[in-house]
Amino acid sequence: MTFANVGTLGTVSGKRDELVRHLTRRSETLRQVGCLAYEVGVNEDDPDTVFVVELWENEEAHRSSLTLPEVQASIALARPLLSGAFGGFRFEVVGSPLRD
Repeated sequence: MTFANVGTLGTVSGKRDELVRHLTRRSETLRQVGCLAYEVGVNEDDPDTVFVVELWENEEAHRSSLTLPEVQASIALARPLLSGAFGGFRFEVVGSPLRD
């Protein structure tokens, strides 16, 4: 069953666009390990927040991805850009009007 991870990442003031550039670098590794979508967004009304929507083949694929050296390195590079304010939610996708 498809797993969704939706969240907000608070950034150090003025570092939002740098985090966006980092998070949107191409990663074939994520696709190979079961990431179906990884969308990064911003809202000008909230200039120190990055929004992320992830869809995964299942929750285990998401959890396993966090152990990969490439992902661990990416997290380490992003950490200094983050303020520590995080939000979001996770859920199992049960359907969509866009696909069977």
